[in-house]
Amino acid sequence: MDQLDRNLAMELVRTTEAAALAAAQWVGRGDKNAADAAAVQAMRRMLSTVHMKGIVVIGEGEKDQAPMLYIGEEVGTGEPPESDLAVDPIDGTRLCANGMPGAVSVVALAERGSMYYPPGIVYMNKIAVGPEAAHAIDIRLSPTENLHRIAEAKRMSVRLLTVVVLDRPRHQALIEEIRRAGARIRLITDGDVAGAVMTAFPESGVDVLMGIGGSPEAVVAAAALKCVGGAIQCTLYPRDEEERQRARELGLELEKVFTADDLVRSDNVFFAMTGITTGDLVEGVRFTRHGAETHSIVMRSRTGTIRRIAAEHRLAKVQEYQTIAFDTDGRVMVE
Repeated sequence: MDQLDRNLAMELVRTTEAAALAAAQWVGRGDKNAADAAAVQAMRRMLSTVHMKGIVVIGEGEKDQAPMLYIGEEVGTGEPPESDLAVDPIDGTRLCANGMPGAVSVVALAERGSMYYPPGIVYMNKIAVGPEAAHAIDIRLSPTENLHRIAEAKRMSVRLLTVVVLDRPRHQALIEEIRRAGARIRLITDGDVAGAVMTAFPESGVDVLMGIGGSPEAVVAAAALKCVGGAIQCTLYPRDEEERQRARELGLELEKVFTADDLVRSDNVFFAMTGITTGDLVEGVRFTRHGAETHSIVMRSRTGTIRRIAAEHRLAKVQEYQTIAFDTDGRVMVE
């Protein structure tokens, strides 16, 4: 752990900036695969320059399906410290492809062996809150009970709470219960890492995230929330009986409530997020005639430091991550 005393978060933000710059060129073009590929390539390239011996624990998937930033891939220069990484070059690929708000690039780092990865279980049921309600939530209780506990902790009416929920058919009953309880709902199409992190920042207007989302995203969100004193609780969510049986064979605890400390077993966590499209937390990439501007949040759990970084990137730097051929007027060149 002592080897992590260097503030790696300041180096990691360069990786999210690179991914955001690459992905931003695909904003609104309707091709989420191309956007994701560009972001992955840029992030991987920049990670190779970070002085660490890192291994991707949460990434783009298994090696056979993900040629880069796959689970188990070694990244960095190969020097200490030995680290676990959770990467999401684009949290919200559909948001990016459709030019919608809230797409971000994120990466989290902690000491080796501290990040949890549930093999074969793609989804988790989650509840996440900021520091004020960190000790109030209990995922074993109903959404209504949790909303009342959160409202009491925040000293406000349930009717004033805003709940972020992924807009999915599986959440219809959850949405109906939240509305019966009297709280407000903000539906999001994608991006539940940002949705969870928003609960810790009052300016976002979001008080709690509820619902079923990706397991990898839960680990990334846990890393961020540990940096700001928030909380997340999750349970594994097998999609069908086959996945449930596989979980039993692997010895996974389906009834276990996972907290942030279970998902990231370290008190020295680094987290970086850069906006691709403008959302509630960070502004998106803005291209100019001279290059581009990015906005990022950088956090560290040990110190509790939160930094907001506005960066200007010269045109030559932006061109390093260019994956689309443009003519001199800025139009896409078609073969």
